[in-house]
Amino acid sequence: MTDRYQRFTRSGPGKFLVARLGLPNPEPLRRHDPGQPPLPGSAVVGAAKGGRLEESVRTILGRSGIEIDDPVGVGSPAGGRNVTVERPGALVFDATGIDTVDRLRELYDFFHPRIRGIAACGRVVVLGTTPDGSKDTIAQRALEGFTRSVGKELKRGATAQLVYVAPGAEDGIESTLRFLLSAKSAYVDAQVIRIGPGEVTRPANWLTPLDGKVALVTGGSRGIGASIADVLARDGAHVVVLDIPAQGGDLSEVANRVRGSSLQLDITAPEAPAKLVEYFTARHGGVDIVVHNAGITRDKTLAKMTEAQWDSVLSVNLASALRINDALLDGTLRPGGRIIGVSSIGGIAGNVGQTNYGASKAGVIGMVNAYAPLLAEQGGTINAVAPGFIETKMTAAMPLVIREAGRRMNSMSQGGLPVDVAETIAWYANPASGSVNGNVVRVCGQSLLGA
Repeated sequence: MTDRYQRFTRSGPGKFLVARLGLPNPEPLRRHDPGQPPLPGSAVVGAAKGGRLEESVRTILGRSGIEIDDPVGVGSPAGGRNVTVERPGALVFDATGIDTVDRLRELYDFFHPRIRGIAACGRVVVLGTTPDGSKDTIAQRALEGFTRSVGKELKRGATAQLVYVAPGAEDGIESTLRFLLSAKSAYVDAQVIRIGPGEVTRPANWLTPLDGKVALVTGGSRGIGASIADVLARDGAHVVVLDIPAQGGDLSEVANRVRGSSLQLDITAPEAPAKLVEYFTARHGGVDIVVHNAGITRDKTLAKMTEAQWDSVLSVNLASALRINDALLDGTLRPGGRIIGVSSIGGIAGNVGQTNYGASKAGVIGMVNAYAPLLAEQGGTINAVAPGFIETKMTAAMPLVIREAGRRMNSMSQGGLPVDVAETIAWYANPASGSVNGNVVRVCGQSLLGA
């Protein structure tokens, strides 16, 4: 759906009123376009003294086709003050060496002279060491408040992220850096990503990292599900899109477009898990990527909600995913497999009239927490996305005031697109993301609701 306010702000009268009245000014976001550079400019890389990731970061940026600019002073422990780079596309700082509160000043010294000049739709990435609760990691925990605040201060579509890298997981950061330092992460802002031990396989071709993989996308006939299918297929996967028989026409259209397969099945049916095992075993010898996207809403305040409205939402959004997981984990999900849930900001912040939906989407987060150790034992991963306001037919049907509030109540002052959710899922699915396990990343433009 067209965001008419955003279009108005790009007009002459709109620019005048936005500047005069201090109105929200949503920047058109730079999204992935094959052939375009990853960033709108070069990257400036800095590090605190004793950091352990700077060399790896520079190597990865070089492989990604990102130019690194080293103005005078950047190599010093404090990051220097003599800044010669104009409009950098990214600022990347290795803060893993910061081990005391006093040394947090090194963040200020690096970012203070540069942050104002970052390019439109630029990127800020801070790398830290996963806090373990000891006194030595107090300063590392402070990085979260710093990064989330930077995200709120950045303008013109720029984003900020924090990546905690556990000791020993240094080789697992490439897929995450490539994602965050690209247009694929356009609507992901102020997130904390944790990278730990895991089996990492660098793809032969980063343009098609899912070559040879088989993916299942539930609820794949339209909206976010159809976009997930598009992106996974673009990245090389054979995609099986699943939905209820009533959506058969739309389902076939999506399957044909992505040159995949369609499967008509009610995932809440008692026999659904067994049918999925039979299907993937017989046709593909297993499955590599499972995206639990199917979801419904039946909104009513709790006092007015019927038993059927409660039961149907919990069954589709959560219980079916758990049953499918248990069935596929008994040998159908191949080693190194990926399970990806679709939660929601509603499961984090809650929403009036959505006790059933909020419970189900918070349960998806619980699913990630519970299954992460099991997947790690099998060399796989489980993660989730938590979309905020995404422009779909469902949000287009909202009352105008509620729709506009949803669009503007985030740091980017606009709604996201289904492709923003899909790109995040594709990052999780990448074979090089084997160290990304147990994460829930919000795709919400840093919504002002929730944590």
